[in-house]
Amino acid sequence: MKIGVSSYSFSRLVNSGAIKQLDVIAKAKEMGFDVIEFSTFILPEGETPLTFAPKVKEECERVRIEIANYTISGDLLNGSDGNLDDEVERLKGEVRVAQILGSPGMRHDAAWGFPETYRGVRSFDAVLPRLAKGCRAVTEYAADLGIKTMVENHGFFAQDSDRVEKLVTAVDHPNFGILADMGNFLCVDEAPEKALGRVMPYAFHVHAKDFHVKSGNGPDPGTGWFATRGGNYLRGAIIGHGDVPIVQCLKIMKGKGYDGVLSIEFEGIEEPLKGIAIGLENLRKYVDLVYGA
Repeated sequence: MKIGVSSYSFSRLVNSGAIKQLDVIAKAKEMGFDVIEFSTFILPEGETPLTFAPKVKEECERVRIEIANYTISGDLLNGSDGNLDDEVERLKGEVRVAQILGSPGMRHDAAWGFPETYRGVRSFDAVLPRLAKGCRAVTEYAADLGIKTMVENHGFFAQDSDRVEKLVTAVDHPNFGILADMGNFLCVDEAPEKALGRVMPYAFHVHAKDFHVKSGNGPDPGTGWFATRGGNYLRGAIIGHGDVPIVQCLKIMKGKGYDGVLSIEFEGIEEPLKGIAIGLENLRKYVDLVYGA
């Protein structure tokens, strides 16, 4: 199994100016990661994804680290002013960025919820045909370029395990699957081990993520915490320091025959480099325990 890191893990450092976006690549290699996943570029002034992607690829080749996935935002309900065809075309443009990067996969969001102007039943099933149509159009285009596409359990609206499973079933295309984030299920109050067991048959990529959890029965714990759909509280954690059953999740992954990339996505309030490094040390230990050294 290859262990990677999402560039999102370094985003606080990049946004603060402590390091540049391209510096993340050498840093990931230096820290001992096998591969890197690029989450939406934090672009230098004057750059676009299409102009920046060749520089990212060149730097990855220079330091000898593979790009395992390209992760971008999407919204097949509200994106591109609510025009589905335009949003699909925008996402196809991102597929072309993934092609330049040489990435084998691209993750995009499905939707973030209903627009305020929406009139009708506000259920996931009500808009599932629209979401499936958009995802299918993107993945058919990507398949011709040799790039798999996937949605993540992310963004609250399409975050539940049954919802992402319904979407994969509705799209019904071998090139379309899931980026399974073991921690993100907690955002919709699902037990990670139960949810991961449900979606692993469709997983093309997996995120290792940890959260601290507090019951919503108590007061708001304040800065650094956010509320789940059910009113509990989460705060990003170093891998192994939180409440996500990482080892149990790895056992489920092994049981489902998964031996692909496992990428750390760090969202803790700790200093990022320290948090990522400790997380990598713990994750390698857990992977060796479950999969064998």
